[in-house]
Amino acid sequence: MQVGARDHALGIARTRARGGPVGSLSVKILLIGSGAREHALARSLAADPATSTLTVAPGNPGTADLATNRDVDANDPGAVAALARELDADLVVVGPEAPLVAGVADAVRAAGIPVFGPNGDAATLEGSKAFAKDVMAAASVPTAMAHVCRTVEEAEAALDAFGPPYVVKDDGLAAGKGVVVTQDRAAALAHAAECVNRSRRATVVIEEFLDGPEISLFCLCDGESVVPLAPAQDFKRLGDGDAGPNTGGMGAYSPLPWAPADLVEQVVDRVALPTVRELARRGTPFVGLLYCGLALTSRGLRVIEFNARFGDPETQVVLARLESSLATALHAAATGTLDRLPDLRWSDGAAVTVVIAAHGYPGQVRSGDPITGVAAAEALDDVHVLHAGTAMVDGDLVTSGGRVLSVVGTGADLPAARAAAYAGVERIGIDGGQHRSDIAAAL
Repeated sequence: MQVGARDHALGIARTRARGGPVGSLSVKILLIGSGAREHALARSLAADPATSTLTVAPGNPGTADLATNRDVDANDPGAVAALARELDADLVVVGPEAPLVAGVADAVRAAGIPVFGPNGDAATLEGSKAFAKDVMAAASVPTAMAHVCRTVEEAEAALDAFGPPYVVKDDGLAAGKGVVVTQDRAAALAHAAECVNRSRRATVVIEEFLDGPEISLFCLCDGESVVPLAPAQDFKRLGDGDAGPNTGGMGAYSPLPWAPADLVEQVVDRVALPTVRELARRGTPFVGLLYCGLALTSRGLRVIEFNARFGDPETQVVLARLESSLATALHAAATGTLDRLPDLRWSDGAAVTVVIAAHGYPGQVRSGDPITGVAAAEALDDVHVLHAGTAMVDGDLVTSGGRVLSVVGTGADLPAARAAAYAGVERIGIDGGQHRSDIAAAL
């Protein structure tokens, strides 16, 4: 659905009538999604005095302990908008990327309900890496050199132009697993061929390899203003020492004591604000969460990727450190009033999350394995467990997806937070479960 600047402005005007972030806020919130990211959001929102009621759709067994779960097809714009109207929601928060690209935020916004999440056109920033490259070029945002290829022959020429390590990215959504980084040219070409042969119009993005550590920075956006959250680092590879295939993320930590002191200011000034302004110039203002995936290279800051929503598992550690009202901040972004939001407050401590994945992940996943020890893990000081691929079957908690749980530890510093997280992991049992043992170990 194409939403022009005028339509977007009218939508914001309607939602402003429901109140901005100044003064006492009490909002009925509908949160869309079912993963650990949504459980982390629900945990923060449920404890927030600014939240009057919280509904999660469809949710998971973990969110059911914090809020009311409602069954809905998260990718059906009409169904989500209808549920928001039924609940008389003051704010809808869209967690996953697929509903955003499908236009769920468009439908909710058209109903006059504030929504934290970009419209379908702006969400193309994540839905198409080729589109993201075009936006970055227009906004002079530093990123990797790239070729957008439509044939195997073009991909082969691009691979040879850049040389190893080869970076091959599926142009569309791939649940965080569409990127191959390898020294093996044959493997790189095979992934490129799979991408371009998927359909007649399919494309693949071949990039230069970016050296240096990676960083994730989330930015709240209201179409004009940008408010950064705390930076985090995640671990994409399946195994210790960054071995094995890419995954949706096997763990994360925050803060980053090794990062430059002016990192956040650099990202806002050179990446987030120019991108938001370019999208506004194109008539597709970005309202929601701009996820900036970055590399600190030998040549300076470079963007690896954009996402149009909170990242998983980084959300789990970022929100564990947030002391300000999350409901107030998300409502301010959704109603175009971020410029009135007080400065966000963060704990001085640290957070580490370790993902426990199911047997076979990230390939063919086995479901139905019993999960034990969650309550025992949460009985530990400074530990909480967030559900992702879980289900209740005959009263028992079992696996139902690839990444099953995120175990979060907090502490005065990263070693303390890491110790807490792994103490929690040790109490949980999943037959065939797998996790990394080196999250935040090198700090």
